[in-house]
Amino acid sequence: MVTARPSPGDLLIIDGRASVQFAGERALTFRVVSVSDQPTYDGWVWLTGYVLDRRGDATARREIFVQLAGLTPAENKPDRHQVRVARGCRPSSR
Repeated sequence: MVTARPSPGDLLIIDGRASVQFAGERALTFRVVSVSDQPTYDGWVWLTGYVLDRRGDATARREIFVQLAGLTPAENKPDRHQVRVARGCRPSSR
């Protein structure tokens, strides 16, 4: 369980404890890019980051709304410099 707000670069397991939308097979490993300062319900937060596959490759950029108390740090952290962004996941340069 995460006791403080996540920081950019943190690797988290997002599952049903964080939000019912990520329960069961919808759980994911998530690399935090940013944490919103937007006001939300107490104990909830908007996170922007990348969904990682088993190899540590980014497969999708997502913005998710989760409960802080339900976030779990990932135990096997890929080296930050080895995480690759899969084709089509880079933010647009608009």
